[in-house]
Formats: sequence, C-alpha cells, structure tokens
Amino acid sequence: METYKILKDLALIFIFAKAAGLLARKCKAPMVVGEIIAGLVIGPCLTLNLVQPTEFISQMAEIGVILIMFSAGLETNLQELKKSGFAAFLIACVGVFVPLIGGSLLYMCIYGFSEFGTDEFFKAVFIGCIMTATSVGITVEVLKEMGKLTSRVGQTILSAAIIDDVIGIIVLTFVLGFKDPNSNTLLVTGKIFLFLVLSIVLGFIIYKLFKLYDDRHTHTRRIPIIAITLCFLMAYVAEKYFGIADITGAYIAGIILCNVRDAEYIDRRVNINGYMFFAPVFFVSIGLKTDFSNIDSSMIVFSIGFVIVAMLSKIIGCGLVSKCFKYSWIDCLKIGAGMMTRGEVALIITNKGLGLGIIDSSYFTAVILLIIVSSIVTPIVLKLLFGKTDASYKKTEETK
Repeated sequence: METYKILKDLALIFIFAKAAGLLARKCKAPMVVGEIIAGLVIGPCLTLNLVQPTEFISQMAEIGVILIMFSAGLETNLQELKKSGFAAFLIACVGVFVPLIGGSLLYMCIYGFSEFGTDEFFKAVFIGCIMTATSVGITVEVLKEMGKLTSRVGQTILSAAIIDDVIGIIVLTFVLGFKDPNSNTLLVTGKIFLFLVLSIVLGFIIYKLFKLYDDRHTHTRRIPIIAITLCFLMAYVAEKYFGIADITGAYIAGIILCNVRDAEYIDRRVNINGYMFFAPVFFVSIGLKTDFSNIDSSMIVFSIGFVIVAMLSKIIGCGLVSKCFKYSWIDCLKIGAGMMTRGEVALIITNKGLGLGIIDSSYFTAVILLIIVSSIVTPIVLKLLFGKTDASYKKTEETK
C-alpha cells in the first residue's frame, strides 16, 4: 500500500472523527458514538466510501484498544474497590451473570439451540459476553451534575462498575480460551489461573521496583515510556504464551501501576497518544467494518432484542441483588439503571470476536444501537428516579 494513501486515510479518519465526536457531544451523547458514525459515513458501509478497511488500520486500531484498556487499569481505584466490600462485588457478579445468560438465550431463541462445544454455542455465549461490560462514564457525569456521586447509591454504582469490568474481562478470557475446539478445558483453566497468579506475584515485584524508580525520577518522560513498555509486554505475553486476550494483559498492567505516585501523570501521557491518535482510529474502524448489507429481518429482530435484553438484564440483576443489602426499591432501580450504559469495552469485546471469526461484522449494528440507546436512556431514567426521590423527601420534610 502506498505511503501517501495511508496519510490520506489517516487525515480523513481524524478530521471526520473529531467533527462527528464534537457533534455527538453537542447532542449530549458520548464522543465515541460520533466517531463510530464517522466510520460509517466515510467507509464502504454508506455512499461516500472514502476509506477502506486495511491491515494497517486494523493494526493501529489494535494498539488503540490496548492503550484504552491500559488507561482503564491506571484509572482503577483499588482503595474504592476495598471499601466497596462484599455488596458491590456481589452486585457486579450478578450484573455480569444475568446479561451473560440473557444474551446467550436471546441468540439461541432467535437462531436455534446448539450443543455445548459447537461454534454456534460459543457464538451465543459470546453475544452474552458483549452484554456484560458496563460503561459508567455517562452515569458518573449525570451523578456529578445532580450532586449524587458521593451518595451511597452513587458510590455503589461506581464500585460495582469497576468490579463488573474486571469480571467481564475474565469471563471473556475463559470464553476465548474454550472457543478453540482443540483446547483442553483443564489446560485452558490452568493457563488462565497461572497467568493470574503470575500477574499477582510479578505485579507486586514490578510495582515495588517501579515505585522505587518513580520516587527518584518523578514526572520524568522516561516514566510513561517504561509504563507503556510494560503494557505492550504484558499484552504480548498474555496472548502469545497463555492464550489470553492481549487487552487483558494491558488492563492488568494498568492495575499494577494504578497506585504509583505518577499514575495520573502516566495516564495523561498515554491519553495523548491513545485518545488523540490511536483511539479515534479504533472507533472509526468499527464503523468501517460495520456491514449493513447482510442485515435481514432476523438481524433487525435480534438487534432490537439485544438492546432490550442488555438493558433490562442489568436492572434485574443489579437491582434485585441490591435489595439484599437493604436498599429501598427506588434505590435498587437507580443502581440497576446506572449500570445500563455500554461503551468502549462492549466494542472492544465485539471487535475481538470479529477478529477471531466468532461473529461477523453485521453484529456491530446491534452493539452500536445498544451504545446509542443506553447513552440516551440512562441519563433520562436516572434524573427521573433521583427527581422522584428528592420530591418525596421534600414532601416528607414539609409535612413534619
């Protein structure tokens, strides 16, 4: 491929991604929605057909997704995870389990039930995996706006969402490991367990060494360079030697460094490279790879069902478990609604499934629809629920 063609493609990707992202923000939607739509507009999906999906763009997108997951690991607050305790952990577990089962059953009900171990069975389970991840960026902004982020409900949503993503990635790792028909169940489980143990042991050693070095060379440019090196190295080792998704290795690398002094500084530097360069390529590439030509009536039905099941399963799973910890019914609804939004992680999981041939590009339609609908519906529902609570509280105070 000619160098000048690559430069033209990148120029188009960046300008359309930025313009569409800003337009999405004006419409109170996540910027990623605009970037995905930009890919649909300039790609072969619609009439413009200005940029074609290429191996180069795919490789750039893969770096983008690795940096996104590394950044997510860096932003993980381990202290909040410790404080959240058993309640947030159980809410997160059920918040992963119910969508996983719901998504799998949805696929089987529409396309037929298959025996355990078949490609269709793993395809159904993978659809459930896409539903597991929660993106609370929009929820956090809404809670901040209403002054409810530091409330018991707000902190529960935040903590459960962090744990939710960790569990979702572990589930994805297991599913991808078992997908190989030649894989040995015991061997796959052993590899995943060994990787997690090594991550804990070596992670503790790396953290101590990095912390010692960071204390002596605070805010120097070599710190983020070493951090990104660790990110890429763990992503490579996870995929190459343990058969685990590279994004899992990148995420764990971020968690290892999330408590060092310069974690925020590293994250800012990673964002310069990630969110300004590689991440837009990733999100636009989703639009480039989306294919509407294979959409038939069953896919339309599936997409509508996918959105409904994905949103309701979070409300049912997270909401009902919250009731066990003495939350009121209205607070249970708030927690469930706060966990409805989907974003980057759902796209990352979908993209991983496409790359491995588990699903085809037509399923991006359902995922993109879910992100758009959940991004619009969640803020509205949360404002209504919190508004109702505040009105009831005000009425109670006036009657006293």
